[in-house]
Amino acid sequence: MMETGSASVWRRLLRHRLAVAGALIVGGLLLVALLAPLLAPHDPITQNLGDAFQPSSRQHPLGTDEFGRDILSRIIFGTRVSLLVGVVSVGIGLVAGVPAGLLSGYVGGVVDVSISGVMDVLLAVPGVLLAIAIVAVLGPGLFNVMVATGISSVPVFARLARGSVLTVKETEFIEAVRALGGTPGRVLFRHILPNIAAPLFVMASLYMASAILTAAGLSFLGLGAQPPTPEWGAMLSRGREYLRSAPHIATYPGIAIFIAVMGFNFLGDGLRDALDPRLKV
Repeated sequence: MMETGSASVWRRLLRHRLAVAGALIVGGLLLVALLAPLLAPHDPITQNLGDAFQPSSRQHPLGTDEFGRDILSRIIFGTRVSLLVGVVSVGIGLVAGVPAGLLSGYVGGVVDVSISGVMDVLLAVPGVLLAIAIVAVLGPGLFNVMVATGISSVPVFARLARGSVLTVKETEFIEAVRALGGTPGRVLFRHILPNIAAPLFVMASLYMASAILTAAGLSFLGLGAQPPTPEWGAMLSRGREYLRSAPHIATYPGIAIFIAVMGFNFLGDGLRDALDPRLKV
């Protein structure tokens, strides 16, 4: 397999405008999450009913919600929750899905049929519905949302890993490693896995956006983060009750979700183009 030099990858990535924009957005989100206690002007869960439904002002730049809590502070701390959900969900998908896909694609036979059958069943159910079903069994809560979103991502990573292995294992350099006495474990983890890491990395960045959106949807339905946790989907759900009298309560969390999903999608598209030498940016 022809390897792409890191310098060439960086050049293609930097020439991809959407990738640069996505990297800036993701970097900004990470910075906000790390510095949340310093950036937030107020405590995100402290209630002050006398300041409820306040519009934008110098003291509350994005206004307050129905309990008088500062919306900007809650959005800032909500960044931590959304990124945590995305990272944990993608981590579960990688840890469980990639080994299954490697084993399925390399061994073949009954193992491949069995693993592929399970993944096909999971893929037959839309990811959001599968996550809702899992949360319904485990119960509502942020941790259960992360587990449910992660489980729904397992077949995605497993199928991608399997397809990549089927392509790479037939190449000449893999045949040479086998001829030299390479064990299956060595062939898989020392030679095949590094050569399929690029598409897995791209999928991970793209699925971050999907995980954030799914978690926000579950929280919107009341199955995710529970009050008073500052989570964008839960904030959006509460704000819909006041769309006529105080639309800012729902508007700003919705904008935060949109920006985060857009940033990870832009970054994932840029990585895909940069890591594929056949594509010209």
